[in-house]
Amino acid sequence: MRDLFYDLVRRNGMAVCIYLMLAVSIWVFLLIILPQLTMLDYSFRFNLPPAKIGGPEDVYTLEQYRYFFQGSGASDGINTLDIGILFKTLLSAVFVTIFDLIICYPVAFVLAKSSTGAKARLLVLALIVPYWINEILRAFAFRILFGATGVINETGMGIGLWDTPIDFIREDVALYAGLAYAYILLMIFPLYNAIESLDRNQIEAARDMGANWWQVHAKVVIPYAKPGIASGMTMVFMLTSGALAAPQILGGPSNLWFTQLVYQWFNSGGNWPRGSAYAMVLLIVCIALVLLVMRLFKVSIGEIRQ
Repeated sequence: MRDLFYDLVRRNGMAVCIYLMLAVSIWVFLLIILPQLTMLDYSFRFNLPPAKIGGPEDVYTLEQYRYFFQGSGASDGINTLDIGILFKTLLSAVFVTIFDLIICYPVAFVLAKSSTGAKARLLVLALIVPYWINEILRAFAFRILFGATGVINETGMGIGLWDTPIDFIREDVALYAGLAYAYILLMIFPLYNAIESLDRNQIEAARDMGANWWQVHAKVVIPYAKPGIASGMTMVFMLTSGALAAPQILGGPSNLWFTQLVYQWFNSGGNWPRGSAYAMVLLIVCIALVLLVMRLFKVSIGEIRQ
């Protein structure tokens, strides 16, 4: 951190450096830290009408967290519905993350080691241009694409792969495809940054010693790119777990995403403390899973930052 500060001062001067540090600090505090602290405080409150807020009934409580684990039934019950939705959301996010990694790794390798000059710039442009379109519009485009009369169903029936339209929306195929596409760049670019810095001579040396394509990647490229892999997986997993627009538009009618529960408590239910508690549960579980994966992969936060 100190080296970064000195480098900023050397490149831009003290005044510009102080301005940038203050701007970033204010941005992070107002848009990240303060909302999270406010939501944490709400999660330990009762859901009271405005007239009673600040009164004798406005005290701290674990009621909202108790409801998440036990529901509205007896004290020894388990809220299997909401807990099940949380686990389904996390497993789906893991699936999307692994799918993105499998798809993006070859693309990132080709972009870093096989493409140069105009070809590389053209590939990057081809990846970025679709994301100039709003996320909600892209989600609706996927809904049309995977709809009963969409291109995929019409093509599949036209060439005889199936006879009747497949309900890709109800089966969550459209949702997984939309989420995988939505965050694909967040996987490609960390992988590209990691692989691009790998000395090509190490790959050539492995090939000269008789290593085949799989061995080169398993023994040389992937171990070197672990920080990029961890960074990409972290961002895709966190954003997929916290996605709302795609599940609302592409999800089936009986398959809820956990963020939809949070949205319902905040809006339809009008229960901000319970919505805050559910949001904090999701945040804590996601952070714990990310730290566990980092420990398993033996990757530190410092390596990911680089």
